[in-house]
Amino acid sequence: MFGPQVPTVPVTEIADETYLLDVREDDEWAAGHAPHAHHLPMMELPARLAEVPTDRDVAVVCRSGGRSAQVVAYLINNGWEQVRNADGGMRQWAAVGRPVVDANGQPGQVI
Repeated sequence: MFGPQVPTVPVTEIADETYLLDVREDDEWAAGHAPHAHHLPMMELPARLAEVPTDRDVAVVCRSGGRSAQVVAYLINNGWEQVRNADGGMRQWAAVGRPVVDANGQPGQVI
């Protein structure tokens, strides 16, 4: 119904060297994000596509996985091959105990 399945990766299997692309809005990012993530709000992606690497693994994350799945499909349609959706998003990231920091580098929360 929705086309091909979007490839996913469990948040527990996202390696430190993976380019973690957070596509949430500014307020969500400021409240809490993965320490080494790169912030690029979903709606800005088309204009900033060149910022997303094509030569390494990319994991895309949002709050729960819906927006990031759309971004993964968009990237695949634009030639990316090493891109996966972070299964369960930042909610799952926090639930399994992975670090979350706020805009000031202090412990953050997923909103």
